[in-house]
Amino acid sequence: VMDSEIPAAANLHRNVIFRGAAPDRLFSTLDSPNPEDLWVWMDAQRAEGLDVMSIPHNSNASNGEMFASETYEGGQLTANYAVTRMRNEPVIEITQVKGTSDAHPALSPNDEWANFEIYDTLVGSAAKSTPHIGDFARNALARGLGFEEVENFNPYKFGFIGSSDTHIGAGSFDETNFTGKFPQDGSNPEFRHSIPPEGADSWEGVASLKSLPPGAVKPSMRRKLSAGKYSASGLAGVWADENTREAIFDAMRRKETFGTSGPRIKARMFAGYGFEQAMLSDPDLVSAAYRTGVSQGSELVGTQQAPSILAWAIRDPASYPLQRLQIIKVWTDAQGKAHEAVYDAACSGGAKPDADTHRCPENGANVDISDCSTEPGSGVGELKTLWTDPNYDPARRAAYYVRVLENPSCRWSTWDAVRNGSPPNPNMPVLIQERAWTSPIWVNPE
Repeated sequence: VMDSEIPAAANLHRNVIFRGAAPDRLFSTLDSPNPEDLWVWMDAQRAEGLDVMSIPHNSNASNGEMFASETYEGGQLTANYAVTRMRNEPVIEITQVKGTSDAHPALSPNDEWANFEIYDTLVGSAAKSTPHIGDFARNALARGLGFEEVENFNPYKFGFIGSSDTHIGAGSFDETNFTGKFPQDGSNPEFRHSIPPEGADSWEGVASLKSLPPGAVKPSMRRKLSAGKYSASGLAGVWADENTREAIFDAMRRKETFGTSGPRIKARMFAGYGFEQAMLSDPDLVSAAYRTGVSQGSELVGTQQAPSILAWAIRDPASYPLQRLQIIKVWTDAQGKAHEAVYDAACSGGAKPDADTHRCPENGANVDISDCSTEPGSGVGELKTLWTDPNYDPARRAAYYVRVLENPSCRWSTWDAVRNGSPPNPNMPVLIQERAWTSPIWVNPE
């Protein structure tokens, strides 16, 4: 077939994970493309003693369908739908090789860091996708709160992990050693369009693949276009009681999880009403937080007083220092309309966020793109704080999650260009800020 005749896909893929034993025959799209049929099958497996969960991935390419306001077949969402979905899909992927599904700059215009590893085509296509509320985790959290406000059920009360989604039997987590999604992606920087073609030393006169009409993009060119958009991401983080399959599965079911864009950043979050500043230096901090609060992935009953949020992140010693730790808040008003806000809660170097903008000052970190060397500025190895929402409204339900950012560093495509002695592709991001996200905590009115 001609390339222009190949249909694009609205991605609704799931990864299905068993706690232990699994049946001989698994469910697939050959049985049904409807996720609700998958959940019926999963419930039947659970009734036979085989615990199982389904993890939606790459929602950013779902064309609005992953976290839609209606069922797969266009029906009305119900309380039974919400309970069934959350029983079977407690966590989602927030990042992977096909981009990040936290937020989109067109949908979160007041988030300066939303433009991170955006995968802007539908799967299997060179055609641009349109960002939908149903594609991104933050908007889905808000949509779920809206349902809860108006309908008294929430189909989108999920936690976060990261995954790779590579097809090469290995992860692709390291910007300095990018191996791509498929074997071809890692074979040659020219294939992934990170260096000029045919030995050229500049991009002058090289056509941008994304500037070409879809019909002009042949299969080999489409593969290059996709390869250039892939991310060196991601990793799943789990706060489990022990390092066993069963304990890790159980922690994922209770949503005590986090995702990273590749580095082994550790991120943790608690909320409660008995937290004190002295906890931050207490060697028994985690035990104290469990005793007096709830962990990421949990719900907290609100009071007239704003809860304290304990936010904590530790850098990957093999990666870059941490720059800032943020609290992302999503909430709905009485009519169910969605709102969001980004607060810097802890800054590197001991700096304080501005009281009006809620932003940390610049920390002096710098990247030399001629060789990808970095200056750490006041970047640190650990950020930890107790934070209270300055705009807390006890009458409104809200979800909070932590996002922690490293100092800027070179993207994998820039590393390719540096090694080749050529400038970075002007149609690709030059720098990135690696990051991690915790699962949310939901605060409900009394």
